[in-house]
Amino acid sequence: MTEPLLVDRTDAVVTLTLNRPTAMNSLDVALKEALRDTLAELETDRSCRAVVLAGAGGSFSAGQDLREHVQTLEAADADPLATVRAHYNPIAARLANLPKPVVAAVRGMAAGAGASLAFLTDFRIGGPKTRFLMAFAGVGLAADTGASWTLPRLVGHAKAVELLMLAEPVGAEEACRLGLLNKLVDDDEQVLPTAQELAARLAAGPTVAYGAIKRQLSIADAGTLADALAAEAQAQSICGATADHKAATMAFVNKQKPVFEGH
Repeated sequence: MTEPLLVDRTDAVVTLTLNRPTAMNSLDVALKEALRDTLAELETDRSCRAVVLAGAGGSFSAGQDLREHVQTLEAADADPLATVRAHYNPIAARLANLPKPVVAAVRGMAAGAGASLAFLTDFRIGGPKTRFLMAFAGVGLAADTGASWTLPRLVGHAKAVELLMLAEPVGAEEACRLGLLNKLVDDDEQVLPTAQELAARLAAGPTVAYGAIKRQLSIADAGTLADALAAEAQAQSICGATADHKAATMAFVNKQKPVFEGH
């Protein structure tokens, strides 16, 4: 049986590949559970210092597997979208709060919850065939997997309303202009290698500080200046006690290049 999620480790970089290429990497229960549980394991895995999220074949992810969803609807389930609480919400929380950098290699289509997954990562790399489609309204649904939170922060409230309500595809160049992509490469075949190269660079950096930066920004986005200042003070107390901070400070004073160990 083919594994729905491939996990590859290269040094301190873990690449997670959504592995349902014949279904455009649509998210069935098996894939959602594998992604949810693997992200939970990576939270405390100190050997992992950066993560790449990719899709097998020519697509990133088409979002929810609607063929599977039809079976749920036909079963007259009292809560046909129970998967949001059971799968999508935990995945979104773990992906956004992972205390290490996450890079999405967005090759081809990223639609619905597939696009939402990409927006939860810290960096998104795309190619000429990259497309984003907030497909939810097209099947009579509102946004999920954190899109109502990530999209306004990436593109602003007005554009988020447009993308979610009109449900029109966004091409690679427009996605880059809007901030949905951090980098657009010229060749789709280079999307994954470029994402992995960036992840390797991040994996060699101050992992604790990166995690603290992610927490700071999350708090500052939703809070007051006082909240942000409190979060900064806490973060600096944590980072200031790390071996990485001490070693990097000494390296700077001695005009040497710092070597970060991730702790």
